[in-house]
Amino acid sequence: MDLEGGGGAAAEHGKQRRGESWRATLLLAYQSLGVVYGDVATSPLYVYKSAFAGDDIQHSTGNEEIYGVLSFVFWTLTLITLLKYVLIVLRADDGGEGGTFALYSLICRHVRAGLLPGGGTRDELIEEDKVTGRRGELPVSRVRAVLEKYRILQRLLLLFALLGTCMVIGDGVLTPAVSVFSAVSGLELSMEKEHHKYIELPVTCAILICLFALQHYGTHRVGFLFAPIVCIWLLCISTIGVYNIFRWNHHVYRALSPYYMYQFLKKTQTGGWMSLGGILLCVTGSEAMYADLGHFSQSSIKIAFISVVYPALVLAYMGQAAFISQHHTFESSYRIGFYVSVPESLRWPVLVIAILAAVVGSQAIITGTFSIIKQCSSLSCFPGVKIVHTSSTVHGQIYIPEINWILMILCLAVTLGFRDTKHLANAQGLAVITVMLVTTCLMSLVIVLCWNKNIFLALVFLLFFGTIEVLYFSASLVKFHEGAWVPVTLSFIFMIVMCVWHYGTIKKYEFDVQNKVSVNWLLNLGPSLGIVRVRGIGLIHTELMSGIPAIFSHFVTNLPAFHQVLVFLCVKSVPVPHVEPEERFLVGRIGPKEYRLYRVIVRYGYRDVQKDDLEFEKELVSSIAEFIRSSSEYDKNGFVEDTEKPSERLSSISSGIPLWEENGELDASLSPHNDINPHITAPKRKKARFVIPKSTQVDSEVRRELQELMDAREAGMSFILGHSYMKAKSGSSFIKRIVINLCYEFLRKNSRGPSYAANIPHASTLEVGMVYQV
Repeated sequence: MDLEGGGGAAAEHGKQRRGESWRATLLLAYQSLGVVYGDVATSPLYVYKSAFAGDDIQHSTGNEEIYGVLSFVFWTLTLITLLKYVLIVLRADDGGEGGTFALYSLICRHVRAGLLPGGGTRDELIEEDKVTGRRGELPVSRVRAVLEKYRILQRLLLLFALLGTCMVIGDGVLTPAVSVFSAVSGLELSMEKEHHKYIELPVTCAILICLFALQHYGTHRVGFLFAPIVCIWLLCISTIGVYNIFRWNHHVYRALSPYYMYQFLKKTQTGGWMSLGGILLCVTGSEAMYADLGHFSQSSIKIAFISVVYPALVLAYMGQAAFISQHHTFESSYRIGFYVSVPESLRWPVLVIAILAAVVGSQAIITGTFSIIKQCSSLSCFPGVKIVHTSSTVHGQIYIPEINWILMILCLAVTLGFRDTKHLANAQGLAVITVMLVTTCLMSLVIVLCWNKNIFLALVFLLFFGTIEVLYFSASLVKFHEGAWVPVTLSFIFMIVMCVWHYGTIKKYEFDVQNKVSVNWLLNLGPSLGIVRVRGIGLIHTELMSGIPAIFSHFVTNLPAFHQVLVFLCVKSVPVPHVEPEERFLVGRIGPKEYRLYRVIVRYGYRDVQKDDLEFEKELVSSIAEFIRSSSEYDKNGFVEDTEKPSERLSSISSGIPLWEENGELDASLSPHNDINPHITAPKRKKARFVIPKSTQVDSEVRRELQELMDAREAGMSFILGHSYMKAKSGSSFIKRIVINLCYEFLRKNSRGPSYAANIPHASTLEVGMVYQV
């Protein structure tokens, strides 16, 4: 009876957990409407207007054009957004994260194809079986072997990923302008003739300025408003669509047949092909949906799109087509759009809802741009910027002041420069389809290299979706002189910045590797290192994971004194979204025990939040203490030799030895899951001692080493940072001198330092300057 009762209770508990899981998924699906789908949900505002904006096609009494456009919109939305992104691409998450750069990161973690300093070979950064938990011994495919063999292919892969990233940034400039301007254009039908021209542009600019000015508050403060706004908007456009279908043309559903696409191209020919640049805007926001994957789960995004967004958009497009098919007396084809199909009595309320929905859609792509910039900066592909985390619970909600104001200035510039949605839509279309092409190509590599599927499946995916997107890409590229040059120009500028920064960073890292000091040089100095050892801990920041950085020899040569405990600290951003706290610290020893030299590698994912100086200091000292205790169990000789492969010698510290402070309280802040409030003032340093488990046998030598470490911590910790100046070697080419001496140095002087340097107390910081001849 007890067993049966226990089984019934377990079954009941399982049902409750499944119920809670479904409730959580449905809640995430509801929230995703406001964050993920604001962009794609507002596309009905400008798709038909953009398709008929030029002289490419004309609305005729036979309705071949409007039916053909509807058929193209339906199948493009179905094949690209639903089939490609929702059902296939969303599965290619990089530890829960999505986006173009996440795809590149995913490929690099399965293939040694990375070019990032210290990140090209995953063996040096992460023990994959621990961090990724998904890679095993798999047969090497021919594609992987070729990609690992040829350096030029690795460079092309990085450039391809950066191209998609730059186009996403360009989309972040254009989407707010297109969405808000299209929403405000409803004033054209709601005001007296010609008066709207004096209102639309100022109102649009004012809304854009307010949108960017409010970014520093963070999306979480107004996030509860987003989902209801998009829900009301989707309900509004779907209801109006159903009304127009039954009111004007209930046979419009026949236009969903692919036959009408053939009829459309047969009649319009070149003009119909060129109009595809406006039609493709129906899938804008699909890439943002994938980029925002880290905020939600795959199932929640799929449920929201399939059950709510997709049906509402199809009904909205059908309703507009039904209305336009029965009206052929528009003043101009440019006036064929969303608002003309809205009943006159509802135009003002719909206008307000549309503006709010456009703001929500713009907010989503701006936040996505911030996340992409952070990913690129973490992986040395973008100059350092200030990153402000606006939410204590959601990692992805960040704010970057410099990027925010640059986006605002560029957004206002294109709005004031074009003054209409035609050119803005052409520009946005090229940015959107370029990102989709990049995603298709990278996704085909993921199918082969990461999913280990047959190369035939990857080729089918590439050819099927690539053919569709190349068709749209060619139509957008034709309109280069009509606004499509904007994303190309923006991407070119951002690409130059990224390539220059990446090249300079690699050269700096190579200089560090070539000029590092051998361990033998250090050992020959003796336990005192040939200098005066003073109390305290000296923390030397370096990019190297093996050897002694040149900055150390440069320092001790000019000032022969250093701390009794030396720690060579290497902070690495690794190509994964998050590193588990218990796998963050790798600790090792340099030389014999009496030298008191340690090497610590701290690993952060590109979406991780780095802690403040006090918390980091405690975890660091605690991890070193745990290494001292644990290494004594297997290191009988007291010597760990430094090698070129530190991951073979360094120990992963899952949890450090806790500290017992003088007031008798255990320092609970050493928990790896503890949340830190950066606004709390750091308390005064207290005396502390390590709490060693009673069951552990600790000899006197280990206790003495632990005591010295504790005394050094109480004496204080100094942070030694290298301040490097890059200069091209004499005899370098003219281009290299321009890139290093001017471009890179300009970016370095006007960018932020490493994120960990911002948290270091200035009173304890010492910068050592060096000139790097590269």
